[in-house]
Amino acid sequence: MPQQIKIHGLGSSGEGVGKLGELIIFVEGALPGEDVLAEIETRKKNYAVGRLVEVVKPSPERVAPFCPLYQNCGGCQLQHMSYAAQLKWKRQQVVDAVERIGKLEGVEVFATLGMDNPLRYRNKMQFPVGRGKSGLVIGCYARGSHKIIDTPACPIQSVGNDKILNAVRTVAEKFKLPPYDEDTHKGFLRHVMGRVGSSGELMIVLVTASPNFPNAKNFVRALRNELPEVTSIQQNVQTFRNNVILGRDTRVLYGKPTIRDAIGGLKFNISARSFFQVNTAQAEVLYRTALDFANLRGNETVIDAYCGTGTIGLFMARNARKIIGVEVVSSAVADAIKNARENKIRNAEFITGDAVKILPRLFDAGTYAEVVVVDPPRAGCDGKVLETFAAMEPEKFVYVSCNPATLARDLKILNNLGYRTKKIQPVDMFPFTSHVEAVAQIFKA
Repeated sequence: MPQQIKIHGLGSSGEGVGKLGELIIFVEGALPGEDVLAEIETRKKNYAVGRLVEVVKPSPERVAPFCPLYQNCGGCQLQHMSYAAQLKWKRQQVVDAVERIGKLEGVEVFATLGMDNPLRYRNKMQFPVGRGKSGLVIGCYARGSHKIIDTPACPIQSVGNDKILNAVRTVAEKFKLPPYDEDTHKGFLRHVMGRVGSSGELMIVLVTASPNFPNAKNFVRALRNELPEVTSIQQNVQTFRNNVILGRDTRVLYGKPTIRDAIGGLKFNISARSFFQVNTAQAEVLYRTALDFANLRGNETVIDAYCGTGTIGLFMARNARKIIGVEVVSSAVADAIKNARENKIRNAEFITGDAVKILPRLFDAGTYAEVVVVDPPRAGCDGKVLETFAAMEPEKFVYVSCNPATLARDLKILNNLGYRTKKIQPVDMFPFTSHVEAVAQIFKA
């Protein structure tokens, strides 16, 4: 039987949070300030999960979702919330993490920097492939499951990615490519990844369960006929029985191995496995914030850990004496070196390897840096990396994070190592989702 619940906050994934007595209830689709009817579906010792049945008293921030697939699709979490309210909540996510996890006081957290037009912002998509009742399906997973919602168009994706999605679906159906089944580990086509460059270049990456691509030449020819403007078609082989999207081996089936994008007057080559921010417009906002927080005078050595294709380091190179980038993905380092050369930046070097191993070697060899920039994955920095950096005694850290929880954890570690966080700037890289990026400025105490 549905029960009425007062929603007082949002969880880290954008779900409404309320209480039944002392029991915390998470209700997906509910907003703070609302009274809702919810059916309890899962009950644990300390919390329960409820299914939204009815909004009895709606929040003034509730809006109608603009995507017809929103109620089922798991790609977005906050289309039912006004954009202004999303920005406020994302700042609060950062504040809460810094106070509760980091146990830090006196940190200034600014208002979230949002977009003027928060639609069609994603330059990259990676959708699973499956078999539906009416044929091949490609799209996002449904909320809380691995059922694929067939997606002919996604309003937060670049139009070019919609074109890629539909072209691959049409040609894969024509050639009867068997979709991969994650339960049986049978089938061929696992995922479709698309990238769109700032000049309109399109990259298609077909992720397959085996290297043998039947009738590959004719498939590529048909795909080019369906999408004449495509710049690069590649096959990535992922043979392992897991949920990792990309495998280690990639081969070019047509065109170039990279496409190009541009941020702040710099051009970047992006390969299939390289990390590059999916929101180009907001990436420039993010990197300008990082550059501002670094406050470079022109005589500093900057270490850029987890540097990807070198975007942040190259963005800072014009204001520094030297940039040293460290990245574990070799193809990304190759892109970074090429990016430096093509942008005529001669004071940047890039090293392939795990930061946990490379940084102690650099330190032992006498390498020091006045400024350290880190942009780690969601898991944050390894403790050894932070300890090595602290031993180098840089003047300041600039920490770019996509996860407030691990950011706060690492800021606490740095605080214990003698570095104080001064300010944090949240940036909305992913409108209508629960994710928030943030840049922190940290000084030696």
